[in-house]
Amino acid sequence: MKLAALKKLRVVFSILYFLLILTLFIDFTDIIPEKIYDSVLFLQFVPSLLTLVNIFTITGIGFLIIIILNIFFGRVYCSFICPLGIMQDIFSYIAKKIRRLKRYRYAYIKPLHWIRYSFLGIFIIGLISGITVLISFLDPYSIFGRIVSGLIRPVVVEGNNLLASVFQKFDIYTFYVVDLQPQHWQVMIVSAFFLLLILLFSVFKGRLYCNTICPVGTLLGFFSRFSVFKININKNTCTSCKLCEKVCKAGCIDIPEQNVEFDRCINCFNCLTVCPFDSIQYSLDRKITKQESPAPSEQNPNNRRQFFALLALIFAAGKSWSQDIEVHDTATFPTKRKVAVSPPGSDSIEHFNSVCTACHLCVSACPTHVLQPAYTDYGLIGFMQPVMDNHAGFCNFDCVKCGEVCPTSAIQLLDLETKRQTQIGIAQFVKQNCIVETEGTNCGACAEHCPTKAVRMVPYHGSLVIPEVTDNICIGCGACEYACPTTPHKAIYVEGNAIHQRAQKPEEKEQEREVEDDFPF
Repeated sequence: MKLAALKKLRVVFSILYFLLILTLFIDFTDIIPEKIYDSVLFLQFVPSLLTLVNIFTITGIGFLIIIILNIFFGRVYCSFICPLGIMQDIFSYIAKKIRRLKRYRYAYIKPLHWIRYSFLGIFIIGLISGITVLISFLDPYSIFGRIVSGLIRPVVVEGNNLLASVFQKFDIYTFYVVDLQPQHWQVMIVSAFFLLLILLFSVFKGRLYCNTICPVGTLLGFFSRFSVFKININKNTCTSCKLCEKVCKAGCIDIPEQNVEFDRCINCFNCLTVCPFDSIQYSLDRKITKQESPAPSEQNPNNRRQFFALLALIFAAGKSWSQDIEVHDTATFPTKRKVAVSPPGSDSIEHFNSVCTACHLCVSACPTHVLQPAYTDYGLIGFMQPVMDNHAGFCNFDCVKCGEVCPTSAIQLLDLETKRQTQIGIAQFVKQNCIVETEGTNCGACAEHCPTKAVRMVPYHGSLVIPEVTDNICIGCGACEYACPTTPHKAIYVEGNAIHQRAQKPEEKEQEREVEDDFPF
C-alpha cells in the first residue's frame, strides 16, 4: 500500500467512527442496540482507563490497546478514534473551504511544554485523588459528549419536532414530537465555551488544542517517542519547500531543522500526500532523536509553585463546597434535599463522583429525561455529572438504559430484578404543601404512580384521604414527585441515599400496577 493511501484510510475510518459515536449521543428513538455502545466506546481512552481501575472488566482494556497501537504506530488514537479530534478536523476542513479563511496556513509551532505538562499534572492528580471534575474538564471524549448532548442534540430534536408538526398536518406520522428538557444555563455555558475554544483553535491553528491542553494527547505523545514506526524527513532529498509544514495540523514539522517532533504528531498523514520528492517517510525508526525540549523539571520553579498552589485550591474547594440542595419552586413550607439522588447502579454518591466523567451519554439515552447535568447538586466536585432531577422526569421501573450505555461503569448495569429493589432515596411527604391539606380536596396522583406502592392513600378527615410513605419498600424513583400536581410547589420529594440500599420487596397485593410513561399532569 502506498503511503499516501494512509491518509485516505484515516479519513474514511475516522468519519465512519465519528458518525457512529455522534449517532449514539443524538439517538432519541432508542433504536440502537445496547451492545453497540460497549463495542464502539470501549476504545475511548479515559472511560476505559477508569473502568479498568475501578471495575476490572474486559471493557477496561481499551486504553491498553490504544497504548499498544501508540507504541507501534504513534498517536493514531488522536486522528482515527478520538471524537473531539475528528471534530476538530471537520472544523478545519470546512474552514479551508471558506475563501476568507484559506489564507491561514499551518506552520511550525514551538512546543509549549509547561502548559502541556501542567494540564497533564492536573489530570493525573484528578485520577489519583478521585476528583473527577478535573478529569471531566480535560477528557476529550467527555467534552465531545457534553457538546453533542447539550448543544447539538437539542437542535436535532427541535428539527425533528418541527418536521413532526408539519407532517402531522398532512396526517403523516413518520416523525413524532420528542420532549426536550432544558439544562442549567451554567452547564450550557461551559459546553459552549469548549465548543468555541475548539472551533477557534481548529480554524486558525489546527490541532493546537490537542498539543497544549489535552492531557490524553500529551500522555500518548510520551509513548510516541518509543514508536516502532515514525514519520521522518529524508534530509538527502528534502528541498525545504515547506509544503509539508503548511499542511501539518499539529504544527510539529520544523523544516529549517528538517525534523518531525513525533511526540506531537497526530498521524493525520497529510504530509505524506504533498511532498513532491517523497522526502516524508513513515517507516521503522532507526535512530534516536535527541529531545531538545526542556524536561518538566527544568521549568521555571515559580511556575511549578503556582501550579501546585492552584491544585491545592481546587482540591480544597472540591472537598468543602457542598451545600444543601434546595428543591426549587417549593410551597410556602420550604423543603431542602440534603443528599442528591444518584442513578441506580452507581452504588453511592462517592463512587459515582469518583468514576463519572460527565460525558452525558446517559443523559442523552435516558428515555424519561430524569437524568440531567448537575449544577451544585453534588457540590463543585460533581459539577456537570448526571443527577436524578424528578422535576424533569422519573426513573422508569423497568428501565436500565443508563447502566447499559455508561462507558466508565460509574453506573453499573443491574439486572431488572435488582434494579427494582435498589433504593436510591426515600420519598418525603410534606403535608403542609399537599392540596388535601391546603384545598380540602382529594388527589392521589403520587400513590397512583408509585410502582412499589410505597406511597399509598390513608384516611384523613371525613372522606378525604392523604398520602403515607412506607420507607422500607420505597426505591426513590421519583414517580411520586414528578406526578405531584401542586404548583408551583411539590408536596412530596425524594431524599437521596448517599449509599444505595436494598428496599424490601413489596407484597404482591400492594404492587397493583407499575409506573406508566404518561402522566396526566
